Amino acid sequence: MKAKPQIVKAGPRSQAIDPLLQGAITPAGTPSPEAVQKAGAACVRRLPAYLQLLRVLQGEGHEHVSGTVLASTHNLEPVIVRKDLAVTGISGTPRLGFRVTELIAAIEAFLGWNNQTKAVLVGVGNLGTALLGYRGFENLGLRIAGAFDSDPKLIGTWVQGRHVQSMPKLPPFARRLGITLGVLTVPVAAAQEAADLMVRAGILGIWNFTPVKLQIPDGVVVQKEDLAEGLAVLSHRLRHSRS
Repeated sequence: MKAKPQIVKAGPRSQAIDPLLQGAITPAGTPSPEAVQKAGAACVRRLPAYLQLLRVLQGEGHEHVSGTVLASTHNLEPVIVRKDLAVTGISGTPRLGFRVTELIAAIEAFLGWNNQTKAVLVGVGNLGTALLGYRGFENLGLRIAGAFDSDPKLIGTWVQGRHVQSMPKLPPFARRLGITLGVLTVPVAAAQEAADLMVRAGILGIWNFTPVKLQIPDGVVVQKEDLAEGLAVLSHRLRHSRS
């Protein structure tokens, strides 16, 4: 059974700070360089789940939430939650926990989700079409502003409210709108060429949904999402759970 959110009245804010994060705490939503460095990949991956629960609690009218409740999202110890959240500039209050509205704002600011980021999507196949239609990106501060493909049958059509453009139009489109984030959903054979074009267009971050290990110059960040790997892990766990 999941722990129920603690509903409490506001009180004085504690100044106690985890000594492991001393020097990394700043006003909420404005993490210092030290805080960013301390936020490892595991911490960053946990923040969206905290945020999702916080939005639910906010919708239900809760003003505060305890670290124990937030820990239920990943079956963690509350101390891990406090360390995760401290890098955003937030610290809880004894017997009260965290103020929900402030914590939501701090996490969104830390992740950069408080300001909408425009992106381009390259590869309007089945997966690309599905991502174009996913409305949840807007809650994550992401808006796919343009869609591109090399298939003559797709170029000029409208898919999920986006006008599909030819690949040569990608660089001027990205530069004109100042877009630095790209979503890559092309077939394997076209992945590297498409990535090269994105780099030439000034894209600095590529969300790679292909299984290809891209050859990318320094200064460009790639986040690889391999659906086959995820399915393999799920199938393996399912098989052993049955046995």
